[in-house]
Parts: sequence; C-alpha cells; structure tokens
Amino acid sequence: MTDIVDKTDRTPGGSQATAALARVKALPVWSLVVAGVLLGGVAGSTYGAVKPSTYTATNYVVAVPAKGSDTQAALGFAQAYGRVATQLAVLGDAQVWAGVPVGTLRDSVRTATSPDAPMVSVSATSERRDLAADMANAVSRALTRHANHSEDSTHVTLHQFARATPPTEASSASPAVTGLVGASTGGLLGGLLLLVRPRRGADAAPAASVPGPATAADAQRKL
Repeated sequence: MTDIVDKTDRTPGGSQATAALARVKALPVWSLVVAGVLLGGVAGSTYGAVKPSTYTATNYVVAVPAKGSDTQAALGFAQAYGRVATQLAVLGDAQVWAGVPVGTLRDSVRTATSPDAPMVSVSATSERRDLAADMANAVSRALTRHANHSEDSTHVTLHQFARATPPTEASSASPAVTGLVGASTGGLLGGLLLLVRPRRGADAAPAASVPGPATAADAQRKL
C-alpha cells in the first residue's frame, strides 16, 4: 500500500500541478488587479472593434403661438408634442416617408424638450447615416402634420427649425473608449478579488493544550 501511494505522489502531472500552484501563490498580491485591467481592456477593445458603428441624426421643430395667444401655451404644447412624437399615430405616418417598419422607428427614435424653449428635438439612430437622417425627418414631418391639424383648438403651430442631415461621425463609443471602460471594470473586479482572497501566511491559532489526568502517584505526592 505504501508503494502505491508513493508512486501516485510522484506522478509528473501531480508535480507540475503542485509547481504551478506554488508559482501562482508566489505572485504579488497586486497581480490580480493588473490581470483584471489587461483582460478587461482587451475584451472592451475587441467588443468596440467588432460591434458596428451607429450614427444619430437630429431634427428640431419649434412650437409657435398664434397671434394673440399666450407664449406659455406654446411651451406647454411643445412638451406635449415631445411625448406624442413616439406614439403609434405619428409613427404610422412616418414609416411611409422613412421606408422602415413602425417597430424600427419605435426602437430608433427619441425625443427631447426644453423647459425654457418651445422646441422639440427628434433624434434617430441607425447603422446607416442616411437612414438616421431620413427617420428623424420623417417623424418630425408626421408630428408637424398632426400638430397643425389641431391648430384651431390649440392656437399653436409646429414649424421645422433645423432639418436633420446625415451625420459625419459615429455616435457609438470607439474601441479606445470601450477598452478604457473594460480596463476600469476589470481593475475593479481584480480589486474586489484581492479584498476577498485569503491572506497569505496567516497561521492557524495554536490549539489549546489540555493537561492529561494526574496519576495516582502524583496525587499522593501532592498530598
């Protein structure tokens, strides 16, 4: 039995695994952070390079009050039109001019309004520059038509302020930016692992010694 155990302990695979584990334990404690930064940076850069670039185009429309109407009314209706722009009634008309399904417009178009100016911005994002501009212009056109159909009751009209044009630069993050984000995330994870890893060289507390029972001779000697 002793011979079998000795042969098992002396296998090359067991020796290599033990040596590798010893080398890992001998690494500095900060190596976890460095490894996390390197791995995260490589992963982030790869993701940024593989993921297709996206482009965002923005169209602006302005709410104009009718003659004799309150200017604050135009500001309030601009806020309302900003919420209506992504509703099915508007997108259903916009899909005809944009040439894409309503679902694509719903996922790609975002609106924003200002609390100080009666203006609505309509932004569309796509992997194609021209399609991003077409979608933003189509939604703005449909929104303007819907708003002006109610001019008699709202006393506010929408007018195009700035037409969307195909963007020249991508709105998505570049590989350098995604690499920095990945490196930061990897460094953070490495730091967390460094905090939870067991401390090297921590010795277990010595077990308390329990005195053995006194013999009869010792007991008589003490008496």
